[in-house]
Amino acid sequence: MISETNQQAEKLVGVEVSAAKLKAVCLDGTGNVADFYKVPLNPEIEISGQLIDFIGELKPRYGDFAKIGIAVPGLFDRASNRVRFSTHIPEQPEIDFADEIKAKTGVDAIIENDANAAAFGEYTLGAGRGSRDMFYVTLGAGVGSAIIFDGKIWRGASGFAGEFGFIPVNSDGLKIEEVASTRNIIRRIKNRFHQDSTSSLVKIVMVDEDAITISDVVRAANNGDDFAQMMLERTGSYVGMGVANIINLLNVERIVIGGEVLEAENLVLEAITQRAKEFSFAPCFEATRILKGELDGMAAAVGVALLSAEM
Repeated sequence: MISETNQQAEKLVGVEVSAAKLKAVCLDGTGNVADFYKVPLNPEIEISGQLIDFIGELKPRYGDFAKIGIAVPGLFDRASNRVRFSTHIPEQPEIDFADEIKAKTGVDAIIENDANAAAFGEYTLGAGRGSRDMFYVTLGAGVGSAIIFDGKIWRGASGFAGEFGFIPVNSDGLKIEEVASTRNIIRRIKNRFHQDSTSSLVKIVMVDEDAITISDVVRAANNGDDFAQMMLERTGSYVGMGVANIINLLNVERIVIGGEVLEAENLVLEAITQRAKEFSFAPCFEATRILKGELDGMAAAVGVALLSAEM
């Protein structure tokens, strides 16, 4: 039994920065999620200012904390403490988040790529727990991924290992990111509406073509919409081809898939698994478990909270 004093000392706080939201978790001394809190981002205001204000909101909510983990989208350069490239938040290369957070809040910050953080969260507390090696993929606004060997994030020679979204899936060089991110799934669906006007999604498009979201697609698929189901199954097949490459190359124990697209779990995960089996070396496939992530939208915040303990 952990005392109240020890729980306070071991409390960990993590924040995920995304294109649309700021999400925070507080882990108690037992490693359980004590609180999950999120707010929308204002696209008209600089991210760093909103992040600092958000940390200010967390202090009365969680009590005093001396350090925090921050998960950010994009290629994070640990040497310069900056995000070298981010499709979703282009202002980031100019910002040293850690220095700015320390200066404005007095809190020490560890910065981590969001996919690496989510992978570490799933490895420690989610679908990867109990394994030694794991490959993680998240299918959201972008396609992120990370590799964990012997309990540690594998970063590669320059720190950018795990760019699963750049794997080509056909001879024309079409990349997984271009077919499996949520925005590209929506783009593919819009391009095919004229071929299937019976889909329930057409009603949304007729009112406002830009209003359709991945949640609409998942909901339609789960309600039996053939067109939505077909598009998500094809997405899973593309991802499965990439997963087969990972299985053949790394022979990892587990592959964990997270992100919004996996809300249609039965359709997408089954398509991924079937295509991976088709293109994998059988002994490697048989040694790998392909699983849906368990931490859902909290994975990156949980993972970076855990990583902050290494500060």
